[in-house]
Formats: sequence, C-alpha cells, structure tokens
Amino acid sequence: MSTAPKITGIQNKDPSATAQVSLVEPPLSLLKQCLIGPDTSIHTLIERFNTRSEQIGIVVDEQRRLLGTVTDGDLRRGVLRGVTTDAPVREIMNTAPRTLSVDQPRDDIANYMRHERVRHLPIVDFAGRAIDLVTLDTLLGPTPQPYPVVIMAGGEGKRLRPLTEHTPKPMLDVGGQPILETIIRRCAAVGFSDFYISVNYRADVIKHHFGDGRPLGVEIRYLEEMTPLGTAGPLGQLPSGITTPVLVLNGDVLTKMNPARVVEFHRDAGAAATMGVREYEFQIPYGVVDIDNNEIRGLREKPVSRQFINAGIYVLDQNALDLLPRDAASDMPALFATCRTEGLKTLAFPIREYWVDIGHIDDYRRANEDYPVIF
Repeated sequence: MSTAPKITGIQNKDPSATAQVSLVEPPLSLLKQCLIGPDTSIHTLIERFNTRSEQIGIVVDEQRRLLGTVTDGDLRRGVLRGVTTDAPVREIMNTAPRTLSVDQPRDDIANYMRHERVRHLPIVDFAGRAIDLVTLDTLLGPTPQPYPVVIMAGGEGKRLRPLTEHTPKPMLDVGGQPILETIIRRCAAVGFSDFYISVNYRADVIKHHFGDGRPLGVEIRYLEEMTPLGTAGPLGQLPSGITTPVLVLNGDVLTKMNPARVVEFHRDAGAAATMGVREYEFQIPYGVVDIDNNEIRGLREKPVSRQFINAGIYVLDQNALDLLPRDAASDMPALFATCRTEGLKTLAFPIREYWVDIGHIDDYRRANEDYPVIF
C-alpha cells in the first residue's frame, strides 16, 4: 500500500460487495471491552477506563451500529465545560470519528496512525456496525517519549511521622514497592526514559535504591537541594540545553493517569505551563441561604460544592523554566502566576483517573488498600 489508508466516517457500502466478509464475526475481546450505549453515564465510563488500558468508549446502538466515540480527551473537555459525571456519554461523544472500513487494506495503517497521532480506529462493516478496533499501542508498542521527567522527592513528610522518621516519604512502601518506584515504572512503561529526581531529606536512601536507573531500564540523575527549594525551585538546577517540555511530578502522588497524555495535551495546545487538576467536591452540612441586599433570594439544603485542586502534575516549556531563579526557593503557584504576568499561556489538564496524594496517615492506608485493585 503506497498511500495512506482511506480513513473516513461511517461508510454505507453496497451490501452485495462485502456481505461475505460482514458475516464473519471477528474476535471481539478488545472491542467488547470498549462498547457502550449512548445513555451510559460518564461516571460508568470513567470507572471502566480506570480498570483497563484502552481509553476509548465505542458508542453503539442495539444493532452495534457505530454512533460515535468517547476518548480520554473528550472526557477532559467535558469536565472543563462543567458536564457532570451523571450525564450520558452522548453529551460528550465525537459523532464523526475516523473509522476504517472492513474491506480496506491495513498494511500502512500503523504508519498512518502514528503520523496523524490517531490512537484508536474502529473498524466498521458495510452497515456501519463496529466489528473490530485497531489501537496504536497494540500495533507498535509505547511511543518513545523524548521528554525529561523531574520527580520532586525532597520533602520530609512530617505529617507522616513516625513512618518518615528514617525514610523519605516517596520511599514509603505502597503495594510492595516504594511510591517513587511505582511512579518511575509507570512512566517508563509508556516510553519515558530520562529522569531527574530532586532530593534533600534522606537523599542517601533514594540514591542507594535507584542508582543511575539502569536496573529499571532508564537513566536517573539527581538534583541536589542543599536547602529546601520548594515545589519549583529544584527545576532551576536542570542542565542547560533542554529544548523539549519537561514533565514534573510530585513524588508522593499515585495516579493511573498516563503521563504521556498530559504532555501531548500541553504540546497540542501550545501552552507554556500546564497544571494537572483534580475535581474535588464537598458537601456543606447546612442549608445555605443566598442573600442579596438583605433580601433572601433562595435556599439550598446542604449543597455540594465542586472545585479544581492542584494535582501535583505539571508540564513546563523552557520559556516558563527561564522565569525560575537559580539556586533559590520557589513554588509552583508563584511560577504559574509569573507565567501569566509575562503573558504566557497556562492551562489546566483535568485528572479524572485514580489519584491520591499521600500526605497523611489515612491517605497512606487508603493507597495500600487500593493498590492491589487499582494497579
């Protein structure tokens, strides 16, 4: 096949031309995992995403005719628009996805998908029914990620004493291995190989465990904090010459989010600084009275408030990193504020996968309980 495959929307072909092919039902193991109805709730889809590697919902009717798709990106855009998770997926699905017809040759499909950055291609028969699913990862494996990863691991973890009396917080055992090792392994599994670890408190424990990273198939270097430099200050020690975005992760956060997704989002959007955010909700335990100029405008009984919180995951371009002082303490909120003052584009990336910030003993216990099920 010398040209890119013909990728289109749903095609209604002459049944007589392909009827013989369409009568043969291919294995549906992967496709079946991804099939959903248009009235499936977004919450249900998120739960399914959290238990499998393929981050796509194939929306079909009762005859398995393809109605649309819902990807990881569709979910995040829906969250930012304020679509609630009890809404049906029809509200956020792509109704005109690219598809591959059952009678099209596939010898060049991998090259096409990589070039066009298409991660999933549903295959449809002459009647527009979903019969198979092609994924880039199954064809090619993880794409190498040429982006440095900086993991902030210098904190003392005072709120976790006595567990951190002699052990840095990122080295606490969760699920049979240190938190930091889980973070590195998850990044390596999706193609990242160049790591920097910021160390201060009990740096010897971290350096002795990981060394140069070769046992994990990665390269690890260390950013030494002689004094605590905050949540952004260690980035000022990165070597010159880095021209790609830098992925920055807190060393006490466990998440099922694919870190390659946030870098892709950052680059596609042309951002200088991107922050992973998590939707957090809490219920006010009282009736709330809305008042305007002493007049009661409404009553709300125990309303639920929803806010986005900082998830400890960032992507920074060099023009953002250039704003950091060398060898001086600095925090991420201040860096993002400076970026905005300088007119640089700062964006939020919603984290809807499993996420836990291990900052307290209760968080640590929950992470250990969740680990066998989630990871």
